Amino acid sequence: MNPRALAIQVLARVRATDAYLNVVLDTALSESPPKDPRDAGLATELAYGATRRQLSLDYAIARFSDRKLSTMEDRVLAALRVGTYQLFHTRVPARAAVAETVQALKELGLSRASGFVNAILRKLSTLPGPPLPPESDVAEYLSVRESHPRWLVERWIRHFGRERAEAMLVADNQTPPVVVRVNTAKVTREALLEQLREVGLEVQPTSVSPLGIVLPPMGRIEDVYGYAEGLWQVQDEAAQLVGVYGAVPETARVLDACAAPGGKACHMAQAHEVVALDLHAHKLPKIEAEAKRLGLTERLRAVAHDATQPLPEALGEFHAVVVDAPCSGLGTLRRHPELRYRRQEEDIGRLASLQRRILENCQEAVPPGGLLVYAVCTSEPQEGQDQVEMFLRSHPEWTAEPPVLPAVKLPLTQAYLRTLPGPEGWDGFFAARLRKLY
Repeated sequence: MNPRALAIQVLARVRATDAYLNVVLDTALSESPPKDPRDAGLATELAYGATRRQLSLDYAIARFSDRKLSTMEDRVLAALRVGTYQLFHTRVPARAAVAETVQALKELGLSRASGFVNAILRKLSTLPGPPLPPESDVAEYLSVRESHPRWLVERWIRHFGRERAEAMLVADNQTPPVVVRVNTAKVTREALLEQLREVGLEVQPTSVSPLGIVLPPMGRIEDVYGYAEGLWQVQDEAAQLVGVYGAVPETARVLDACAAPGGKACHMAQAHEVVALDLHAHKLPKIEAEAKRLGLTERLRAVAHDATQPLPEALGEFHAVVVDAPCSGLGTLRRHPELRYRRQEEDIGRLASLQRRILENCQEAVPPGGLLVYAVCTSEPQEGQDQVEMFLRSHPEWTAEPPVLPAVKLPLTQAYLRTLPGPEGWDGFFAARLRKLY
């Protein structure tokens, strides 16, 4: 299957099933691997690019379509988005973008729609750039230009000001780097950097995390040196900083209360005994497989349990609890671009209520003198700082206690870790390190 046809199929399936783009794309590439790695790269660029820019693309398509986009067959709309993305956001010549997209549609057995798609793409190809609403309506203009729902643009402008909000929107449309966390149970960062360079990879240490390495763009991550040997695990620098910020004492026994997909649990298991809980039993094998690959099986035990419910006594006592709570995920939109169109503003309040229930339950498991690290992969104050400060007001036995890490300059806001999408190149995270006084 040619890369445009593959991208069209992937986008159509994501729209039809509400599946995650990365999962559908990875499955499609493994089921129909292109002979040329460049074709896999093009299919990936088209699928992710068309999803990141979907709202903007739809704004343009709607100008020339006599049919509502919501009534279009999934693959037809996907073809229009793939074609329009090439016209406005790639160096593909306009004539080739139109012709190759129409040909891909024919290969998928949709010749009947080829004339319709061809006519719209040809009209769009005459424009000097993507059409945009007037700049006088700032929220609408940024919403269309950067392809984020208006409610989210307005919310970010309100919380962070226009300049920072705009930087966040722009950052969400960039391709994120591949960042890995060194498995310090097996190797140091300095040694792994040297080994990766010896096999010809241009790698760089992360700017703040003492455990991170930035890899160059590449194909299958499983083929990179050190994967099979368990020397590293893929994890964004901001997510790594949560573990660094937690600064859990090495002697502590740790509970990760919401562990899937397992990045933070495995990070903790590099130096601690960890019990990893997750509500969904079907997610545990992936955590266990990663622990096995990293050589951490003896230190990590995965258990299915609802973190809103009292913990089974059989799990034993813990000195530290990590609550990487279910959240809106609005800090990870560059990695999961489809999420921006699925999230609704009311989801934030609903998730904040769930986070509070988990926090209230898990704090019971921490003994006096113990630690609780609360984290969410979102920039929303309602899920982050507001959530924690409300908890502290109702629990005088707890206090916020930032770590003492003289060798690492963490991005702290008061006592809390906070990273935002933007020129720093991070995902958006919030974390609080809380000490139980009595």
